[in-house]
Amino acid sequence: MPDTGNSTAPLPYPFLRSEFFAALEQSGSTSAESGWQPLHLAEGDTFIPRYAKSHSRGEYVFDYSWADAYQRAGLPYYPKWLTAIPFTPCGGPRWAGDDHRALALIGEALEEAVEQQLSSWHILFPQRSHLALLEGEQWLLRRGVQYHWQNRDYQEFADFTAQMNSRKRKMVNRERRMVADSGLQITLRYGEQIDAELWRQFHTLYQLTYLKRSGGRGYLNEPFFQQLGATMADQLALVCAHDGGGRLIAASLFFYDHSTLYGRYWGCLEEYDFLHFELCYYRGIELAIARGLSRFDAGAQGEHKIVRGFEPVETHSLHWLGEPNFRAAVADFLAREGAVIDDHLAAAAELLPYKQAG
Repeated sequence: MPDTGNSTAPLPYPFLRSEFFAALEQSGSTSAESGWQPLHLAEGDTFIPRYAKSHSRGEYVFDYSWADAYQRAGLPYYPKWLTAIPFTPCGGPRWAGDDHRALALIGEALEEAVEQQLSSWHILFPQRSHLALLEGEQWLLRRGVQYHWQNRDYQEFADFTAQMNSRKRKMVNRERRMVADSGLQITLRYGEQIDAELWRQFHTLYQLTYLKRSGGRGYLNEPFFQQLGATMADQLALVCAHDGGGRLIAASLFFYDHSTLYGRYWGCLEEYDFLHFELCYYRGIELAIARGLSRFDAGAQGEHKIVRGFEPVETHSLHWLGEPNFRAAVADFLAREGAVIDDHLAAAAELLPYKQAG
């Protein structure tokens, strides 16, 4: 894997850094045993993440119905190939290095996929330039929706809420005030300020949250977080909430680069009203403003973000399917799904809390 962390850019896209993939693989978070077998494509400085997947978990672009259809027809859907950032539904570059070399590697891999009678290859959340290079007859385009916060040259949080209508501004201020009155001490710690014990506590919170939501374990283990803290501290921040006795009650982990804040993982020990919004959204907005970042991607899903100022944005994925009949059926499904996405984008825009111009 190329050392993209040593790019000439001051802070590169964090999820293509070699340190990020090393933490995933050396911790065992991505492995054949976890259903994320690394099969990366690489030549010189060009690197394309690719996985052989034995399931569809941890992807955030759902194809379970496609897998069911394959299986009902007596065809294997798994293993499939996936080019994505594991457990991370963030848009961005899907390869590092030269575009022409990357396209050649993808073309060669597609020939291999045909020879192996592979069911499918999926490329999730590519940036627009990579999408434009790949979109064509071989790849089906799927559209989705996320909600991102846009920094319009705000100097402080109050500048942002001043753009809201009165009712929503009061709602946000009330939610923040309830957290402030809870007695919790909330602090921001950059990567170099996060020690091994704090990473251990954060991992416990992360796992507890998965256990409460789904009854299962989170995808990432403690060695992943410990290695991340040791090798990528320059692009990490953790917002922590401690109670009066000094216990870590909740925390939210952020990555950032030269333009964007990425809200990734969260966990809590006890429930407090609006604490999730405070740590995952409002403190993230403050951090983005303080660092002069233009955008805050707070993660997948969450229509409740709209009334708190996160704007609907269209996301994309590309899908190659080897079986012509299924390809045609999926193409028809995506066309119908696209019409629903259009309606949702329009409806979500109407719910934004900002003052009406004029």
